[in-house]
Amino acid sequence: MRRTTHLTAAIAVTLTLAGCSLSDGDGDSSDSKSTAAPQGATTGSAAPANKTVTLITHDSFNVPKPLLAQFTKETGYTVKVTPSGDAGQVANKLVLTKGSPLGDAVFGIDNTFASRVISEGVLDAYTPKTPAPGGSAYALKDGGDQLTPVDYANTCVNIDTTWFAKKKIAPPKTFDDLASKREYKNLMVVPGAPTSSPGLAMLLATVGREHRDGTGWQAYWKWLVANGVKITSGWEDAYNVDFTQGEGKGDRPIVWSYDTSPAFTVKDGKSTTAALLDTCFRQVEYSGVIKGAKNPTGAKALIDWMQGKAFQDALPTNMYVFPVSKSATLPADWQKFAKQPTKPYDVSPADIAKNRQTWLTEWQDIVSK
Repeated sequence: MRRTTHLTAAIAVTLTLAGCSLSDGDGDSSDSKSTAAPQGATTGSAAPANKTVTLITHDSFNVPKPLLAQFTKETGYTVKVTPSGDAGQVANKLVLTKGSPLGDAVFGIDNTFASRVISEGVLDAYTPKTPAPGGSAYALKDGGDQLTPVDYANTCVNIDTTWFAKKKIAPPKTFDDLASKREYKNLMVVPGAPTSSPGLAMLLATVGREHRDGTGWQAYWKWLVANGVKITSGWEDAYNVDFTQGEGKGDRPIVWSYDTSPAFTVKDGKSTTAALLDTCFRQVEYSGVIKGAKNPTGAKALIDWMQGKAFQDALPTNMYVFPVSKSATLPADWQKFAKQPTKPYDVSPADIAKNRQTWLTEWQDIVSK
C-alpha cells in the first residue's frame, strides 16, 4: 500500500516491463523441477503444461520467497512477479495491453481504479473455489465476479502524540480542526493526490466528507492550504522526512498515513503516534484473471491460493495491510495498536471513475495557488 502513483504519466506509460521471479531466484521460473499436480488439474496429470504464472502487480508486492516456494510445491506452478508501478499504473497497463496481455493474473487493483479495468473488459470472470471467510464483505457491487478482494487498509491522519504532549497542545481530532484552528498552522504534511496512492486516498476522503457533511471538498482544501499544509510527492517523503516520528527527524507532527502506522512506532510498550479514526478512507486491493492469459488455469490457482490462510497471514508483516480473511492471524502489536475506523469515508468506484481526472485537476489548481 505504501507506494507512489503517477496518474498523469500512467496514461502514456511505457509498456516495456522488467519481470523478475521471486520464487526460485534464477530469473527463469520455467525451469521449475516441481512435478506436483496443480489445483484443479485433471486426475493423473503429473504436472501442468505451462508451469509459469506471470503476475502483474504493483511495486509494493512483497511476499517471502519461501511462501512462493510453498505455492509451487502445492500447485506445480512457479510465480513470475512483474512489478508494474502503482495501482494506477497497473490498471492503465492492463487497459493499454488489452488483447495482448503481459501476464496471467493481476494483484493490486484497488477500489479507486477497479471500475476502470472492469469497464474496459480486460479481466475474465472467476470466483475462487474457497473464498477467504469474510472476504465477501469487501466485494465490489459491480464487477465483483472479475475482482476478488484480498486485503484492505485505511489511510488516515496520524499525529505524533509525544510532540503534542511535550508542547502541551491539545492534538487535533477531526478534519475540521486541521483546516480551521490556528494552533495547527504549518504542522501538517501530506502526499500529493496526483503523485501518491495514499495522497489520492486523502483527496477521496475529503470528497467522501463532502458527501456526508455537505461541505465542498474544494473549499476544505483551500482552508488546509491557508493553514499551511505541506504537500510532498509521496508517502515516503511525507512520513520519513517531514513527520516528526519519521526517519528524517522532521518538524511536522501531523501526517497522512495509515491506521496501521501506530503499530510501527511502539516504544516501551506504548505507541508514540495515533491515527485519527474519524478521518479515514478505506482502500481494498483485488486480484483477477487477465483476459487472454496464456496460463488461465495457473492464474486461477494463484488467486485461489491468495485466499488461503498462509498468504492471508503473511499480508500484515509484508505489505502492511489487513487480510480480508476473518481467520487470518494478526501480529500482536497490530491487535493492540492498529485500531480501525468504524465508519471510514467512502466514494463509490463509479463516482471515482467518472470524476477522478476532474478532481485531480481541480486539486492541483487549488494547492498550486
